[in-house]
Amino acid sequence: MCGLAGYANFKTGVAPDHDLIAHMADALVHRGPDSSGCFHDACVGFGFRRLRIIDLVSGDQPLYNEDRSLVLMCNGEIFNYKELRQGLVERGHSFATRCDVEVLLHLYEEKGPDLLQELNGQFAFALYDRKERRLLLARDHVGINPLFYTVAGDTFIFGSEIKAILRHPLVRREVDPTGLDQILCFPGLVSPRTMFKGIRSLESGHLLIVSPEGIRNEEYWDLVYPRADEPGGEMSEAEAVESLGESFARSVRYRLQSDVPVGLYLSGGLDSSLIAGMIAREAPGTVNHSFSIGFTDERISETAYQRLMAERVGSHHEEIVFDWSQIESRMRRMVYHCECPVKESYNTCSLALSEAARRAGITVILTGEGADELFAGYVGYRFDQSGLRRERGDGLAAALEDEMRERLWGDRDLFYEQDYYASRELRAALYAEGLGTAFPEFDCLNESPVNKERLAGRHPVHQRSYLDFKLRMADHLISDHGDRMALANSIEARYPFLDLGVVDLARRMPPGLKLRNLGEKYVLKRVAEGLVPRSIIEREKFGFHAPGSPYLLHQGIDWIHDLLSPDRIRRQGYFNPDMVETLKRQYLREGFRLNLPFENDLLMIVLTFGVFLEAFDLPCLR
Repeated sequence: MCGLAGYANFKTGVAPDHDLIAHMADALVHRGPDSSGCFHDACVGFGFRRLRIIDLVSGDQPLYNEDRSLVLMCNGEIFNYKELRQGLVERGHSFATRCDVEVLLHLYEEKGPDLLQELNGQFAFALYDRKERRLLLARDHVGINPLFYTVAGDTFIFGSEIKAILRHPLVRREVDPTGLDQILCFPGLVSPRTMFKGIRSLESGHLLIVSPEGIRNEEYWDLVYPRADEPGGEMSEAEAVESLGESFARSVRYRLQSDVPVGLYLSGGLDSSLIAGMIAREAPGTVNHSFSIGFTDERISETAYQRLMAERVGSHHEEIVFDWSQIESRMRRMVYHCECPVKESYNTCSLALSEAARRAGITVILTGEGADELFAGYVGYRFDQSGLRRERGDGLAAALEDEMRERLWGDRDLFYEQDYYASRELRAALYAEGLGTAFPEFDCLNESPVNKERLAGRHPVHQRSYLDFKLRMADHLISDHGDRMALANSIEARYPFLDLGVVDLARRMPPGLKLRNLGEKYVLKRVAEGLVPRSIIEREKFGFHAPGSPYLLHQGIDWIHDLLSPDRIRRQGYFNPDMVETLKRQYLREGFRLNLPFENDLLMIVLTFGVFLEAFDLPCLR
């Protein structure tokens, strides 16, 4: 991976400043410590920080086409670049490097913005067409690589992370309360919303076109499940197992393409174990290092299963026993790289994993995110299958919740995570008096965070999968939990389950092949036969939850109690100090446990929000 940043102004005629562009890009040095590059002309300028992975010698950016009328900076990988490159060469295109992303320039020469339909990869890029005077910015289909932007007057400003955008002198630092409300309400932020007012996250599967005529935002891809009543051929179990096995094998081979060492995260569960098993079969000896997190508490340790798969793949396995005494420094660093508050401490474990990988000389890591969202891996899918989604009582509260579900999802029977009408009252009470008064205006439930048409008429399993894909995965699991925690230590994370071929198969697969007899990921378990030990395939899914704020409060850590003190909460002006004190007393009660994942760790959000304000020098409201 890499990092890019820049700005454009097609109206004033004032050329971008080279030093400012470099200053913005240097905020991303963790994403690209190996080299830097810069381009600017009369209207557009961008800078780049590179993490060298393919073509270490001649692949530095920016890249140009043959007549230098196109300029490209790309963060990420185009996994099907060899096939694309072969076709382009046969059609007469000349290449200057072996770099995978150079195919973007030549595909654009042939197809313009439609080049995105040809790609299988994880990417965020800026491509400047100097002849047409237009700047294209795109984010990959499922949202693995981030890209942010804002507009200040006539100036369009963008970057791989918000910290680069904040270095532009025209950008104001201000909290977006709707972004904060999303974190309190959903699994995390939902694009295009961020924690910074006026700064937007480009949605997954979207393209921006910036020109003298303005800014156009276009969707080029989405996860579109077939309607439940849609006619079409049923996929048999045998066909599904064979097709998924072939597609997943190809995906793993794609993600082993690298000129630098590749490693593997092993959790002990089915998903990462299947990746390891596929590597052992398809490319033995290519992955020599694996990494896992271990805990001194045997109740949450999966060490035995992790070691079992490390032996299967033949890797040198490193176990990182997490030391909670380092939680302060890790949490501050975590929030700085996430650029948002979080509701769980597990990101600090991910940070420790990438630190270990970097120390071992690894640059690329394969990891198992995406399988749960595509193959019904969470407990909510089993609730849906058992019919519990419809059992919610009678009376006014139930009627109001029905109305809320209709507004959010277009389906009053669709239960996702929590009763959202009830959550409104709790969130309103948590905000400070001044902010609470404005709550009706910034309430994140005022509009649906997803395209309700993509939910209408779909099977319940597919409805939940779509919501998980949009609300849990793109801007949380593979963003603040994935991309950010890996690249904080200059590690590129790759996700074999999020290959477009695998995603499309999951999209077309009957729900009964994913969820069978209340058992999750049925078809994945069939694919894993012979690749993964039966003890892992058949084990009950282990829903790990890292120690939250109740645990941290009981440790008596001074800085945590200071961040949650009534005086500090009052000075910040965002949360009600009395409500925070009530939550502290509740969380400190002996035997208290949060009902995860159905109950949010509100104090963890308040705590990390305080860290967030300090990390980005954001103004208090009092």
